[in-house]
Amino acid sequence: MTVAVRSRHLRVMLVDDHALVRAAVRQAITAPDVEMVAEAASAEDALQLAIEERPDVLLVDIDLPGMDGVGLVRELAPRLPETRIVMLTVSSADHHLLDAMRYGACGYLTKDLAPEALLRAVRSAHAGELAMPRRMAARLVHRLVEASRGSPTTDDPALASLSGREVEVLRVLAEGLTDREIGEAFTISARTVETHVSSILHKLGVRNRAEAAQRLRDHG
Repeated sequence: MTVAVRSRHLRVMLVDDHALVRAAVRQAITAPDVEMVAEAASAEDALQLAIEERPDVLLVDIDLPGMDGVGLVRELAPRLPETRIVMLTVSSADHHLLDAMRYGACGYLTKDLAPEALLRAVRSAHAGELAMPRRMAARLVHRLVEASRGSPTTDDPALASLSGREVEVLRVLAEGLTDREIGEAFTISARTVETHVSSILHKLGVRNRAEAAQRLRDHG
């Protein structure tokens, strides 16, 4: 006897202070496998609601009343490690992009993208991919590579023990890039990236990449 198993919907939460935008996003991501489970108009409202709902994907505007979207990411990312946070904003400024990714976002989208592209991005984020246009990803990688030259100033002896290339890989890894994207950034193979990551985890004494990234954010 075959028992039918109901597939679990991809659960999405949206934080945006404009009702029209929330309605448009809700319509854009409507699909048999995607469910909008919660909405909030401010970061303050979103804090508790997101922790209660624990969505698979959290879409966050940057320009919010009170605490901005980057501040919300900084608060929520450590508390919701399984939630993929994606910025959805009108701003394409580099400092917003870098800050959001540094604090735990895994994607950055601008509101001029097509509805079908938003739905694809939500599914990609849930699948563990970087949800970001190629041109923006190229800018991000360029800025991160430039910023990662040399060793970090840190009070953590384990971080200080990393080689220059390991520091570069860890910093880019902490921004949510995949092994393939890291390899492309440094012109090395994905296997070489895996070797660097394995060495980083061993030197830091952590279990996984998320813990390594948090160690860098805390002490790097």
